Amino acid sequence: MSLLADRLSALVASTTFSGVVRLRGKGDRGRDDVDLAAGYADRANGRPNAPTTRFATASGTKGFTALTVMALVEAGRLELDATARSLVGRDLPHIDPAVTVEHLLAHRSGIGDYLDGDEPDDVDAHALGSRSAHLFESPVAFVALLGEPAQHEPPGAVFRYNDAGYVILSLIVERLTGSFVRAVDEHVFSAAGMTGSGFFRSDDLPSDTATGYLVDGRSNVHHLPVIGAGDGGAYATLDDLDRFWDALLTGAIVSAGSLGRMTAPASQYSTAIAYGLGFWVSTEGDHVWLEGMDAGVSFQSGFIRSTGLRYSVLSNTSSGTWPLVKAITAG
Repeated sequence: MSLLADRLSALVASTTFSGVVRLRGKGDRGRDDVDLAAGYADRANGRPNAPTTRFATASGTKGFTALTVMALVEAGRLELDATARSLVGRDLPHIDPAVTVEHLLAHRSGIGDYLDGDEPDDVDAHALGSRSAHLFESPVAFVALLGEPAQHEPPGAVFRYNDAGYVILSLIVERLTGSFVRAVDEHVFSAAGMTGSGFFRSDDLPSDTATGYLVDGRSNVHHLPVIGAGDGGAYATLDDLDRFWDALLTGAIVSAGSLGRMTAPASQYSTAIAYGLGFWVSTEGDHVWLEGMDAGVSFQSGFIRSTGLRYSVLSNTSSGTWPLVKAITAG
């Protein structure tokens, strides 16, 4: 194995990592083909994590939402410069009339986020305000949580990461198609052959799915929506993420032109990190990835154009992914 593969194996062995890791591509001693699994998908019953286990992807879902939106744009059913007010104004009549679909995709809408100002520093303390998680079964359920989004900046002015914007995108998709979940399945999961992926009820998970765990050992079932929306909630496997990147890069989900637009560095996040439309990218555009973190969930999957390296790290704890991702992306 390469030095990178050796480092990953050592990290998994020396930490409390709970999840799965896959590395595919050219390493420093040749090709890396690494699968690692550790910890338990179901601690109470002693069911271990395996390369076939389904894991939540948290905000990695935003990429699937963005691709569904772009597929509808390519089909002529939606326009990037259409205003959110014109599409979901009856649900959110107070949204700024200048906010467009593209603003929402790029996190440049300027609108306030839900739970704005109330988000805890500890991700394990996240909760859906005073509303029970079981009430959130579809994007429209979030309308009461969104309320009247305050406008922080004029639309298009600055990048501000925003979960509410992606909930609004899922509302738009649902208005156009009848079901956000079915639309993502049609335009992303089915298009890519991702047969193990989907939006599952957190209180009725399939048997081969990892339960998310907090630091104190409790599950995350009371902390997140019972079924996710456009900002998070999809589940995936390692094999499905391989299929996803294959399909994405060969034009099976959206055209090469649309993908180029979505993965172009459009908004500066930090010195080394930028954002496109639904995807994180390095500022020079070589590294493209999806990532997410919630109570009991951490996830990152991406590829590096110059080397062809692909990787996925999925964990059923809130921070387990990041040491391994750091080792991978540092080379």
